[in-house]
Amino acid sequence: MPTNGISRRSVLAAGAATGALAATGVITAPAAHAAAPTLPNGTSLDKVLVVGMDGLRYDRIDAADAPNLKAMMANGTYGLSLLYANPMAATSSGPGWSTISTGVWPDKHGVRDNTFTGRNYGRYPGFLARLNQVRPGLSLFAAVDWPELDTYGTVTPGADAKLVYNNNYVVNDKVITDATEDILRNQNPDVLFVYFGETDEIGHNYGAASPKYLDAIAVQDGYLGRLRAAIKARPSYASERWTVIIATDHGHTDAGGHGGSSIEERRTFVLAEGPGIAAGARPIDTRLVDVAATVFRQLGITPDPAWGLDGKPIQQRSTDPFDALQPSLTGRVDETGIPAGVLGFTHTVPSGWSVINNAMGTGGMTEWRGWSFATDEFWSRTQRDQSRELNVRARGVFAVADSDEWADKAFSGTYDSTLVSPAYGVSGASRVTLDFTTFYRQEGSQTAQVLASFNGGTPTLVKSYTVDVISQPQSLAVNVPTGASSVSFRFRYTGSNNWYWVIDGVRISTS
Repeated sequence: MPTNGISRRSVLAAGAATGALAATGVITAPAAHAAAPTLPNGTSLDKVLVVGMDGLRYDRIDAADAPNLKAMMANGTYGLSLLYANPMAATSSGPGWSTISTGVWPDKHGVRDNTFTGRNYGRYPGFLARLNQVRPGLSLFAAVDWPELDTYGTVTPGADAKLVYNNNYVVNDKVITDATEDILRNQNPDVLFVYFGETDEIGHNYGAASPKYLDAIAVQDGYLGRLRAAIKARPSYASERWTVIIATDHGHTDAGGHGGSSIEERRTFVLAEGPGIAAGARPIDTRLVDVAATVFRQLGITPDPAWGLDGKPIQQRSTDPFDALQPSLTGRVDETGIPAGVLGFTHTVPSGWSVINNAMGTGGMTEWRGWSFATDEFWSRTQRDQSRELNVRARGVFAVADSDEWADKAFSGTYDSTLVSPAYGVSGASRVTLDFTTFYRQEGSQTAQVLASFNGGTPTLVKSYTVDVISQPQSLAVNVPTGASSVSFRFRYTGSNNWYWVIDGVRISTS
């Protein structure tokens, strides 16, 4: 119970045409207006507004009349990201909003399409539900006009008040804006989630390349502007610390539609402005799962590791050594199917690392001759629907050995390449732990081995991969021999027109 004694309540608007259905009965309302529900008084000076814009393809914002989105890009941090595709999940709204709300990927939250079959929100609740659990004094609000986000428990659980409308977006996006603006100006909410659906509707009906799609972006940008202005007009604004986060659930094809594996359908972004969030930053390591983690960070909440979040705050930069290679990324050489302007691979190695190709066959595709360093967009563009889209837990630049793509040009011999880490100090330690993220797809006689070399000696086998590992964290503990002062790790991959192995986020610790 909040300290002001107002009981928590929930308001459900069944649709703009029929009005709002409250816990106490039916409240009639005109089609274009809804009374703002009463929220309990907020308890935090740290406050967050999350605005979800369905099906908003980020590469169309520049061409749109969108001064508010562009101002947030200038004043905040703007990270671009790509989604998964089937068989992990379709590029559809159910999986997309579940990923945003829960902060975990579909292999955890269980939603793979718009049926929501397999949803696992009990184990991985949305961020409003989580906030209600760990900080029950917060005043929480949600407003959506894709009602499935309420029906299946994706977004609205945990909210003290909610507005849920049918998907007449051209009407109800504005109704939601009216009510939310009223709440922001006249009440004291702490965390709000607001959903707009018209960009997705127009994308389906006219395509993302159409002028009407740009018009829909402009309308939603105007709604965003009203909400931002309402925040700044609050009498207590000077003493409050507001964060505004914008995200989308998927992209669209130029002709309209989504659900498939094209780059255009997989495009998403996270845009955030607020305390501690750098102005003008364009991080390469942002992923869609970062929305929930950013909400928690801005409220001063440290997630319990038991929550199993896949995300991190948008302002938290990766310490992954491979991300330092971004300035070295170049465009295609032999991969003519990748657009020339996409800079996404290099054979340059990070400081202290090396690649051994002494046993490597000759010829093959230049980009993939031995361990390479690449981005999600560049690598997954090489060939769609071979599961490269499932590399969701890699961030920014990662290391990849891909015998399948290497073999797409005449070659001789086998693929045999070893990625070698720097030497790490282990003096006085009894155990060293290697943590990393891996994505491995097995076929035929290919091999994938992790080896450890102490004091520069003969490498010894730590782990072999013989079955698929679909983008998962790994933690390998190795006993330190008596007298050892250093260790380096090797990742050796061999194959011949088989599949691939990805390594990212390498970290070493001792105990």
